[in-house]
Amino acid sequence: MNISVFIRLCVMMFLQFFIWGAWYVTAPKFLGQIGFDGEDFGWTYSVGPIAGMISPFIVGMIADRFFSTERMLAFMHLLGGGIMLAATTMMRGESPNPGTINLMFFGHMLCYYPTLALTNSLAMHNMSNAEKEFPFIRVFGTIGWIVAGMVIGFSKWDTSVNMFYAAGGAAVLLGIFSIFLPHTPPPAAGKQVSAREVMGLDAFSLLAKPSFFVFIISSTLICIPLAFYYQLAERTITQGGVFNPPFVMTWGQISEIVFMLLIPVFFVRLGVKWMLFVGMLAWVARYALFAIGAPDQIIWMLIGGVVLHGICYDFFFVTGQIYTDKAAPPAIRSQAQGMLVFFTLGLGMFIGAQVAGRVEKTYTPAESTALSNEVQELNAQIATLEADAAANADQIKALTEQKDAKAMQALRLIKWRNIWTIPAIGAAAILVLFTLIFRDNLGRENAQKKAAAAT
Repeated sequence: MNISVFIRLCVMMFLQFFIWGAWYVTAPKFLGQIGFDGEDFGWTYSVGPIAGMISPFIVGMIADRFFSTERMLAFMHLLGGGIMLAATTMMRGESPNPGTINLMFFGHMLCYYPTLALTNSLAMHNMSNAEKEFPFIRVFGTIGWIVAGMVIGFSKWDTSVNMFYAAGGAAVLLGIFSIFLPHTPPPAAGKQVSAREVMGLDAFSLLAKPSFFVFIISSTLICIPLAFYYQLAERTITQGGVFNPPFVMTWGQISEIVFMLLIPVFFVRLGVKWMLFVGMLAWVARYALFAIGAPDQIIWMLIGGVVLHGICYDFFFVTGQIYTDKAAPPAIRSQAQGMLVFFTLGLGMFIGAQVAGRVEKTYTPAESTALSNEVQELNAQIATLEADAAANADQIKALTEQKDAKAMQALRLIKWRNIWTIPAIGAAAILVLFTLIFRDNLGRENAQKKAAAAT
């Protein structure tokens, strides 16, 4: 791969995940100040999984057949960025409507989710050795997420609409930049593609294998408590007094990079079942740390829960992707990976977001809701003063300090122990069932096939 292509692919991956990282974790802190409640957050974090369940059909029916990948990326990011920027005008209105704003988020994610597959396929198409070269390109995506968190944190945009300007602006920038990416023709241009292939129905034959069926069910169920992390963790560590929460949340991605490098070592020693076991166990530990540490603001526990993200993600999701690749015949491997995404980041995360939203609303006392309403009123006063050229800067500062104090008080009134105990117990139950039922038969099956081929 020449240096020009390498640099362009790295920039593409960086911006791809900067867009997502700029708002996805920190959004509730600002949205809560403009009238969103727990159920509204449930839908904020449901629109992505719904888009994730739809996006494979968009890629399979349109992107893979009719348009070059770089042009499809340009169109999707320009449209998605425009939708996000349009959503900011609604957020800054006099009476923001959570339902309407969530519809805008859905439009944005419907454009964004297909680009996750498109950036991967474009990068791999332009590599001479994908196995060796892709990890070096993909790591810039994680770096992009980390940098987004640092920008939002150090600029103090986590309580501001500016995080959405950053996400929308980065999407528009990537849309323009995509025009200059290496030309990548549609992989299925001119080919007859059946509805069965587009829908990935052949991959469902893998569910006839008991071990793979248990794996898929466990993966779907474990993604239900995962939604609690994305939806609630940043506010949890904020009320816990952690310095610069958006930046601290990026430590999870930093640990993700570290453990990604260690996966080959652990995989040889532990195998699939115990790699998945360790990943699930880390999820239980993370939620337990939040349940114990959040009510009493025990900072080391809260930070520990964030740092465990590397083990939680890599040992479970990356191992699961490897297991799926080995379980599926070569002809349906891409369908199998799509099915895994559908069940985990699609169905599992959708159910999880809905459950997390209802749990949060249940354990948010009336006093906290009343304070959040006061914060919303103070936001409106501050916006009015900021629009007035003759406004007193000291008055704006005093109102901002009052708003921030009430917002923190509202967060600390939420019953965090009750909230985090639920995913901790749920993850523990799934861990026990998985450990008792799952049997990794792939190694034995592969050995038998090799022996049969040799005779």
